[in-house]
Amino acid sequence: MDYGTMIGDSFTYVKEGIIDKVNTWLLLMIATLILAIPLMGYIISVYRGTRPAPEVGGWSKLIVDGILLLIVGIIYAIPIIILEFLIIGAAFVTRMGSHPTTMMTALAGAGILAVILILVAIIIALVAPIGIIRFARTGNFAEAFNFGEIMATIKKIGWLSYILALIIITIVVGIPVLILWAILTALIIALPIVGLVLAGIILLIVIPIIAVFEARCYTQVYESAGTV
Repeated sequence: MDYGTMIGDSFTYVKEGIIDKVNTWLLLMIATLILAIPLMGYIISVYRGTRPAPEVGGWSKLIVDGILLLIVGIIYAIPIIILEFLIIGAAFVTRMGSHPTTMMTALAGAGILAVILILVAIIIALVAPIGIIRFARTGNFAEAFNFGEIMATIKKIGWLSYILALIIITIVVGIPVLILWAILTALIIALPIVGLVLAGIILLIVIPIIAVFEARCYTQVYESAGTV
């Protein structure tokens, strides 16, 4: 797939559908303010391949879709959460244990669990985007976890192309987010109360843009498989 076209198209999608439409942008800011649930519902519309970017409307549906997307995300996160708790437990035993053998066993267990956690996180990062888009396209909650079809879709895209696309999206989205985080952190430190308010306003402005851009990128990756 053409990664330059993917990024360029996503920028155009955001510019024409949101930045150039102030009303849409303002409504997405409100959607972000409401615990981001309606914004997640809007992202589902983006995943469905709607072009140009959809108007913001039907708030009840946006909220329902957003809640469903949140549930899907929580389910995917469960293995990671469990492993994190196990690692914390092993670390606690290491700190509190008095017997050297017990401490070494707990430390080794924590290390093994940490490696497993990394592997599981990578697998989820590969599987979840396609699963979520399948859910958006079919309207079937179970399709978010139809791993057979998810793997088939990734195979059609090409594993190397797919992984490279995810890395590019992560870099293109991650670098501005890190810069923004650094700026906001400095702002809050310099002006504790005013800075916190300004940081909140800036986040409301920026989050919809970043979220829609990222969603559009993932959508194009999914569509490169030729799958509806």
